[in-house]
Amino acid sequence: MSRRSGRLQARHGNADAENECPSTVATRKRKAEEVKPPLDSNWDAKRHNYEIQACWSQITAGGASPCILIETPQKEVSVMPDLSKFARYRFQNLFISPSPLPDLSWGSPKDVWQKMLSKESKYIHSSRVLQNHSSLNPDMRSILLDWLIEVSEVYSLHRETFYLAQDFFDRFMLTQKAVSKSMLQLIGVTCLFIAAKLEEIYPPKLHEFAYVTDGACSEDDIIEMELIVLKALKWELSPVTAIAWLNLFLQVSSLKDSPKLLLPQYSQEQFIQMAQLLDLCILHLTSLDFQYRILAAAALYHFTSMEVVTKATGLEWEKLSDCAQWMGHFFRVVQRNPPLKLKNFKKVPEEGRHNIQTHTNYLDMLDGVKIPETVLLEGQSPVSVGGILTPPKSTEKTPL
Repeated sequence: MSRRSGRLQARHGNADAENECPSTVATRKRKAEEVKPPLDSNWDAKRHNYEIQACWSQITAGGASPCILIETPQKEVSVMPDLSKFARYRFQNLFISPSPLPDLSWGSPKDVWQKMLSKESKYIHSSRVLQNHSSLNPDMRSILLDWLIEVSEVYSLHRETFYLAQDFFDRFMLTQKAVSKSMLQLIGVTCLFIAAKLEEIYPPKLHEFAYVTDGACSEDDIIEMELIVLKALKWELSPVTAIAWLNLFLQVSSLKDSPKLLLPQYSQEQFIQMAQLLDLCILHLTSLDFQYRILAAAALYHFTSMEVVTKATGLEWEKLSDCAQWMGHFFRVVQRNPPLKLKNFKKVPEEGRHNIQTHTNYLDMLDGVKIPETVLLEGQSPVSVGGILTPPKSTEKTPL
């Protein structure tokens, strides 16, 4: 727009304003007076805040002005009276188990505890893992896991690595049918291979896992089985293992006035004794009837007291009694053997020796465990084949 056209429009605008009717001007003036806010206490407070902000701008003249944070007015929420008269009884207090974890600087103890408990229901395992495999028996599983423990010690793998491999193996076998015994070693070493890549900083190479099988499994076989296992597990590879629960419970029970949850506070000798009991139990097929959290709590109970277990786990005797009585048969066998001693491993610091998986005569100890059949069958429902209950043997039929 040129200057001339701008001056012409301004002149026409002034002329229009002069030609307006006086009544129209009076109306506009009256409306402006109505819109003007009243001079009350609130208006004075707002003006005072504005003057304070103006002072800030004068002080910081010539420089970058600071951010002025104006508080958001709080909305008054009317509190409804509690008509139920049950203020002490809330849903979360009745149905959510309280967290035994101390205050954490890196997270909420309640959220961490609930996350760990949710994994117990997500990662399912069962003692009927061999039900769909007619050529397999519980002794084969025990021998395989004992061999994996031995391999773990040879390569100085962590206890968590072995327990991850055990969980992967048992959950994988639940998804399969009619697996032959010639495939067990390949599945077991593949599960350990996956677990080592997840847990170890420097896991053994692929050819080392193939080497320990003495030619039974090639590198290509392990790679192919790895993909099969991962697909069967739907890539769900982060359970809270039994040894992880034991580590946590023993740590919580040993915390002092200044809790440091991530730094070990317990005795290494005490931990390896409990870990030995847990190793022996996990070789037995019926250990899969219990949650990993319950297994770890029962191991803690046999070496401490129920008071310590309740403090560290939040569990009462009613939840622990079945597993503790079942584990008592294993505990008596462990007590008959000399206590374990800490071993030295190359490139493993002294404070981390207890976390390395060690092997002992577990199969001989397992032969000495005698569990009554009533304990094994307690709580198990009858299994049907094809929807029809299996008839009893001829020798078990009652005479007519």
